[in-house]
Amino acid sequence: MLRVHSFESLGTYDGPGIRLVAFLQGCNFKCLYCANADTIELKGGNKTSVEEIVGMAENQRPFFGKKGGLTFSGGEPLVQAKQLLPVVKALKEKGFHICIDTNGSILNDDVKEVLQYTDIVLLDIKHINKEQHQLLTGKGNEKTFAFVEYLSEIQKPIWLRYVLVPGYSDATEHLHQLGEHFKAFENIEKIEIQPYHELGAHKYEHLGWEYKLKGVKANTDEQLNAAHDILSNYFKEVVIN
Repeated sequence: MLRVHSFESLGTYDGPGIRLVAFLQGCNFKCLYCANADTIELKGGNKTSVEEIVGMAENQRPFFGKKGGLTFSGGEPLVQAKQLLPVVKALKEKGFHICIDTNGSILNDDVKEVLQYTDIVLLDIKHINKEQHQLLTGKGNEKTFAFVEYLSEIQKPIWLRYVLVPGYSDATEHLHQLGEHFKAFENIEKIEIQPYHELGAHKYEHLGWEYKLKGVKANTDEQLNAAHDILSNYFKEVVIN
């Protein structure tokens, strides 16, 4: 049984086409800007069976068209890789397109098997700089880099995603370093710039946690366009979500 925080129908930002998005419970990072802070703790969520998820997918199949399908997000879906495996297996047997939205910090046998049934990995790169990554997430970024290497070995398509946090992850030098590091990976199809927002701040307060990015303003169009221009030097496609 999967611990599911919530579902979103008709999603258009989490992979190609129109998608059913399952936000799973539990995450091994604690990002300062997390929009779903109530998914961080593994306890909680609703225990959901393979049959329930396949049934929802079948009901929504008419909306998916040729490109759509299911996306497993979170939280960090690969925290529950063992429980996720029978779900993606059953969905793939029914011909559904599957995306996994992950921070790429977990790579074990269960994760490798889940990836066999995954069409696209939406890989959240938090920061190219190790110290800044530690500041933003509480963890280093070495495991994420190793995960990218593995995805390259098995030639699994990647869409990189990068949250542009003013004063934290928008420095020109770091954006160039990000591009330099990933430009050689042929399986990276594009990078999506995710604008920073404070939509998760109230969840921190509800949980009794301090929201440490108070006062950080949303990106200006100028900031987003500047990042877009830099990253366009390195990637086939750059999108501002």
